[in-house]
Amino acid sequence: MIRKIYRFVIKHLKFAYLWVFRILFAPNHFKISLFERIKWAVCGGYMCDQVVLYKLDEGTRDQYLSEFDWYRSRVINEPYDVMLNNKVMCAQMLTPHTTVPEVLFFTQKGHIACPAAPQRWATHDDVLAEIRRRGRVFIKPISSGKGKGVHLLGHDGTSYTVDYEPVSQQDMLEQLSGDDWHICAFAQQGTFLNGIFPHASNTVRAITMRDRATGTYRMFFAVLRIGTESTIPVDNGSKGGLVAKIDLATGELSEARSIQADVHLSVHPDTGAAIEGARIPNWAAVRDGVVELATHFPFLEFVAWDILITDEGFTVIEANASSGVNIIQIWGGQRQGELGDFYRAHDVIR
Repeated sequence: MIRKIYRFVIKHLKFAYLWVFRILFAPNHFKISLFERIKWAVCGGYMCDQVVLYKLDEGTRDQYLSEFDWYRSRVINEPYDVMLNNKVMCAQMLTPHTTVPEVLFFTQKGHIACPAAPQRWATHDDVLAEIRRRGRVFIKPISSGKGKGVHLLGHDGTSYTVDYEPVSQQDMLEQLSGDDWHICAFAQQGTFLNGIFPHASNTVRAITMRDRATGTYRMFFAVLRIGTESTIPVDNGSKGGLVAKIDLATGELSEARSIQADVHLSVHPDTGAAIEGARIPNWAAVRDGVVELATHFPFLEFVAWDILITDEGFTVIEANASSGVNIIQIWGGQRQGELGDFYRAHDVIR
């Protein structure tokens, strides 16, 4: 009984935190009024930007999934979701089945561990030496998402760099402070993605779902996330990156959109590279490969894969137990669609 009460209290405290910090005080890129912000935060759990992105009104609200719906969807894979929420564990789980960036170092209760040398703790000097040897590596939080805390660390032969900007060795050591990071090898994206924007890893967010009735897997949705000069070195929409919807049958890209501005772009704003109408090379093999990968994890019924298209195939950057609904619903509401039906099958929504 005490445990049930504890879980009930914690659940509702988390919802209160979500409502205040993710919804009520969410960034207001479209400058909607305070009245509208409060109205939609209270009446449904929508962020202020979503009012504009979704063109919400009383007649369309029942077509869209809210932030509360997204939050409840995070339990779909319980109790196995921890395998995806911890990025070091996720990489180790995926390694036997696909190509993933090698985890080089990670923090462990005040120490630095190195999977390649498990018999001793690593040092900051070990990390710096590896950065110099490889030239480029990524440092990321162990658990958070949306590109928060992600930086490209490097050495150009003369000085250290963070996100391509020269820094001192002391500045580099400051990047290694704290106890919630891991460093992984830099994965080189393919010629196609480099041609669109070369200064960020432009990843595909592909969602696979397992049918509750048949047990079969399918890819439900995919977008290409595209970095810009303002998002280097990441591509996340929450950082201002662009997203283009991928035709699941052909791999053809739509126009690029943003979840922070009302833009529809047929070419990249910084490089001029074509986006709309371009086709991801060997898309059928990538799509089928991701679906086949999902079958190796029958305890996971919903996975949001972040994959990097390479000239050889694809690399899985990470896998997530849930996906924000913004980059899905800027193409149309899903409450009455395929994702909404999946959520209903899992008692996430009614």
